[in-house]
Amino acid sequence: MTATEATVTSTTDPATEACHGAPETPGAAGPHGYSKQKDQHLKRLRRIEGQIRGLQRMVEEDVYCIDILTQVSASTKALQSFALQLLQEHLRHCVAQAAVQGGDEIDAKVAEASAAIARLLRT
Repeated sequence: MTATEATVTSTTDPATEACHGAPETPGAAGPHGYSKQKDQHLKRLRRIEGQIRGLQRMVEEDVYCIDILTQVSASTKALQSFALQLLQEHLRHCVAQAAVQGGDEIDAKVAEASAAIARLLRT
């Protein structure tokens, strides 16, 4: 992933507005598909963060490379699982809401989701 892909920016794209309404201030947005489970997501991300810190410790302590690679694999799978759950929530909430609204928003949301899936597959 490049730095550009990792950068999160706010947008007033009609497809984004279909998901959570036009932001009142830059970066402020309404509820997203993941909002109902935000605490669970944060807990999960903190767990993943702990796995990454564990990797740092393993390198600092000169742990056997295969053991580190095993932990890298587990961390990668945890992030992929999180990404898939977030994508599912996006489809259920944002894409479904755009479909109900009709118009060009649904095409934009499907294109946005397809691009996200393509990025996930490249990793």
